[in-house]
Amino acid sequence: MKLFSDEELAEILDQDIFHQISEAADRLGLECYVVGGFVRDIFLERPSNDIDVVVVGSGISVAKELKQMLGRKAHLSVFKNFGTAQVKYVSRAADGSKKEVEVEFVGARKESYSHDSRKPIVENGTLEDDQNRRDFTINAMAICLNKERFGELVDPFNGLADLEDGIIATPLEPGITFSDDPLRMMRCVRFATQLNFQIEDETFEALERMASRIKIVSGERIEVELNKIIMSPHPSKGFVDLQRCGLLNIILPELAALDIVEQKNGRAHKNNFYHTLEVLENVVKSQKQKGNFPPSAFNSQLYLRWAALLHDVGKTKTKRWDPAIGWTFHNHNYVGARMVQDIFRRLKLPLGPEMKYVQKLVDLHMRPQVIADSEVTDSAVRRLLNDAGDDIDDLMTLCEADITSKNETRKKMFLENFRMVREKLADLQEKDYKRLLQPVIDGNEIMELFHLKPSREVGTLKQCLKDAVLDNKVENEREPLMQLLMAKAREMGLI
Repeated sequence: MKLFSDEELAEILDQDIFHQISEAADRLGLECYVVGGFVRDIFLERPSNDIDVVVVGSGISVAKELKQMLGRKAHLSVFKNFGTAQVKYVSRAADGSKKEVEVEFVGARKESYSHDSRKPIVENGTLEDDQNRRDFTINAMAICLNKERFGELVDPFNGLADLEDGIIATPLEPGITFSDDPLRMMRCVRFATQLNFQIEDETFEALERMASRIKIVSGERIEVELNKIIMSPHPSKGFVDLQRCGLLNIILPELAALDIVEQKNGRAHKNNFYHTLEVLENVVKSQKQKGNFPPSAFNSQLYLRWAALLHDVGKTKTKRWDPAIGWTFHNHNYVGARMVQDIFRRLKLPLGPEMKYVQKLVDLHMRPQVIADSEVTDSAVRRLLNDAGDDIDDLMTLCEADITSKNETRKKMFLENFRMVREKLADLQEKDYKRLLQPVIDGNEIMELFHLKPSREVGTLKQCLKDAVLDNKVENEREPLMQLLMAKAREMGLI
């Protein structure tokens, strides 16, 4: 971060939009300030497109005045119930480039809350009242836009010092801040994760003390914060904090339950919670190396990270002790895939292709490892590609990330075998695997040939052809497949 004097802040804000807001407020004789994330990001030297302006008085009146000054090129939206307004317009830079500018206006206010709701009782207030209600000190700074004090920083809670020290702290007593609006607990962890800051001790103690208050927050709001944590540069930091303060056990107990190591007869299994976070970090690292992602129906970058986070959630339910071999987690992939729907539904995550994608990756994440643990056969690779389809590259990324063994020799062997699997996959994909792996005789033709309706017999005949193609026992051509089909039909007594 970088420290700026009031004069330097005035230079940074020497833009048409801020001078226009200043003029609009001065015409009405009202104090106005740019606040929140925009101010924080100035000192972090990172771009911010969200301009929030607090007016001591009516924010709507300043927004209307600004709209009148800008004329037809600006669009005004007024939200009277919330006492807010929004002005949007497109500005043109000296080089001819265009940029959409969006400014949110609100009147300074103070808030009070009831115990069972996040909806505050709002009253008009001073700038100090408005800064008191902010979530964190680093978001409570304001810069005056009025002409006489243009660029003056107002920082009553030393947010600048906390920004410099890399600390997340609340303006008021943190127990009050979190009790008033429990979503702030998620935001606390999220900001600490995104900025790689530490949560101040008293603030963290309040997280532990108030964790149960998160239950009044909707799944939709929690989902937004979780996704921001997951998409952070190092999301594992956020999940460690969520686990330490007790929030994770409430919002995602299936993941929290993995944080255990059991020992029997001197043999212990690994901590699958920290293993999961290591896998998640490996996926993030791989995504950074790949850079650009092809367009898809949904954000596969996000949901690959969700798959990494949930890939072992079935281990708690499947853990068994076998005296001969130690701890086992047989079928944890299958059990985990079935758990995904309940988790997505509870957190209000999308239940469409995004959920099915995560289910598929969780279900299949052991398959490449099984292949790589033995001889890499063409048949096994063809079956893997058939089941994974267009998601095969993401599946392989997840599986490679899942190799966290501290045994470097074993790790090297797995990664080398994965390289061979990828080579065989690339060869199949180059040859148009969809045509190669789907039998040219389909279910409709089978029903027509043997006068069958949709039934188990049809499924058995289809599977016979599919197995033969996947195992490369016959060419995927009509004549050899028809011979195989007739032989199977005779065996079943259909002809």
